Formats: sequence, structure tokens, C-alpha cells
Amino acid sequence: MSWVLKVSIHATPGARRTEAAGMHGNALKVRLAAPPVDGKANEALLTWAADVFGVPRRQVDLLHGAAGRQKVLAVQCADEHALQQARLRLQQLCHDAPGSST
Repeated sequence: MSWVLKVSIHATPGARRTEAAGMHGNALKVRLAAPPVDGKANEALLTWAADVFGVPRRQVDLLHGAAGRQKVLAVQCADEHALQQARLRLQQLCHDAPGSST
């Protein structure tokens, strides 16, 4: 069985630091310190997501949006409990990030 969390992202490259920054429509807005050159921003996003969700980098994939701001990530979790923890973390990011409206 596969335990995957899909995360919609609105990426903003070229920021001072990489961080969640609230919501952009139905997507989590993530500011990226890396520039949008040679895949650096995508790699920074994947590394950030692995760190935030507590999984190895190899368990985070970019499903859609390699060349745009709107992206979809897949975070592969070890089991159902890890998936639930990842969902809770996503909710925290959506509600606790600077600029969120809650």
C-alpha cells in the first residue's frame, strides 16, 4: 500500500529565506531563497518539503509545475501514521504561516 500526501504549492523564488508564507488560493505559498534558474528553486522546494515533513529527500517528488509557480508535490510516507502526521503538519503550515488569514 502507498501512503502519499499530495501538496499544492504556489512557489515564489528569489526570497530572502525559504519558508511557508500562508495560502495562495487553495495552495500553500512557499517563498524560496533560491533563484528560478537551472532547477535551483525546484530543488530548494523539494529539500524544504523533505525537512518540513520529516522524510528523506528521495521521498519527495515534483509531480507537476517544474517550469511554473503552481506546483504539486508528492510526499511519500512510511505508513498510515506518518501520513496522518504529515497532514497535521500541512494544516499547521497553512494556518500558522506568516500572512495566513486565520
